[in-house]
Amino acid sequence: MAMESARRDVGVVPTAPAFWNNPTVRSIAYQILLIGGVIAVAAYLVHNTLVNLNRQGIATGFGFLSQEAAFGIGETPIEYSPADTYGRALLVGLLNTLIVAGLGIFFATIWGTLLGIARLSTNWLIRKCASIYVETVRNIPLLLQLFVWWDLLRVTAPGPREAWNPLPDVFISNRGVIFPVPVYSPVHTWMLAALVVGIIGTIVVSRWAHRRQMATGRQFPTMQAGIGLIVGLPLIVFVLGGMPLNFDAPALKGFNFSGGKVVSPEFMALLIGLVVYTAGFIAEIVRAGIQGVGWGQSEAASALGLRRGFVLRLVVLPQALRIIVPPMTSQYLNLTKNSSLAVAIGFPDVTSIGNTTLNQTGQAIEGIAMIMAVYLTFSLTISLIMNWYNRYVRLVER
Repeated sequence: MAMESARRDVGVVPTAPAFWNNPTVRSIAYQILLIGGVIAVAAYLVHNTLVNLNRQGIATGFGFLSQEAAFGIGETPIEYSPADTYGRALLVGLLNTLIVAGLGIFFATIWGTLLGIARLSTNWLIRKCASIYVETVRNIPLLLQLFVWWDLLRVTAPGPREAWNPLPDVFISNRGVIFPVPVYSPVHTWMLAALVVGIIGTIVVSRWAHRRQMATGRQFPTMQAGIGLIVGLPLIVFVLGGMPLNFDAPALKGFNFSGGKVVSPEFMALLIGLVVYTAGFIAEIVRAGIQGVGWGQSEAASALGLRRGFVLRLVVLPQALRIIVPPMTSQYLNLTKNSSLAVAIGFPDVTSIGNTTLNQTGQAIEGIAMIMAVYLTFSLTISLIMNWYNRYVRLVER
């Protein structure tokens, strides 16, 4: 105060800080310089790459996608022949990756959740068996596990004449897993529509029941209602449509099976390997999430007379989800990216078909860029969905 008074007395006016001394200005300037440097380096690398490719006579661009692929694919979810284009071949690989990743996430979640709950079982044998499983599969490389499953299904499995028959009309041989499939009927389309309506209805009922419980404290049998909608509506359509249920069952004719659906040993080995391996990590996440919920919650629920199963389903797991979901997202991403190991056992995923494409066309940069873009898209989509679900299940203070 004395110094300011002295300055006023001598007529000295405080000067504003210099433009460059402003922290905000400096931070913006540094960011602009950094972004400019990154853009300059990227432009130099792209220019240098194009010059070298032109010097060696290597074509660039994605025009090769419209050229004839001229190679076959063993497992195709859509129609494909060697006369189709590289673009369609890559689409087949993308769908194969999407199918195996989707099924892997579904089954790994179920199996890993059961294992995680088993790790906390009061039964000594169940708890120890689950612990041995988790510690074993997590410490064996996934690639080695894929080789074991592939050898079991492709090499060790018998031929079609001596195929294993674990279930009626289900056969396992070195040609793959063969099982019956229903013969299509127009009623099945309406059943699928009824299933979609049932799922939407279950979501609506669940949200209404949650709001009702928050307002009145009264519970609604959401699970029973959901099962009734999801199972009952398609069943009603099935009955009203005349119950068309005919199966195309496999039958041994000559040296191979005829009819039914055949799933290749490579697909089954990849799916089983991904599920078995990832479930071990999911089990530990579920176990940690359950143990992260205070023991007093379980004791209070038990004191109210709830059975152990209801305590786990209604009290513990809903609170554990806020701990489980974030690391579970990482496991879903890992499973999706680990599916690229399919190339080691001969399954035609997007990585395998992309490698074949770039080897035949010489478009290595474009081929690798497309493979990277596919996995980046999958990863961002999974992260977006899981982040939305994480926000949905998080605890909200009143």
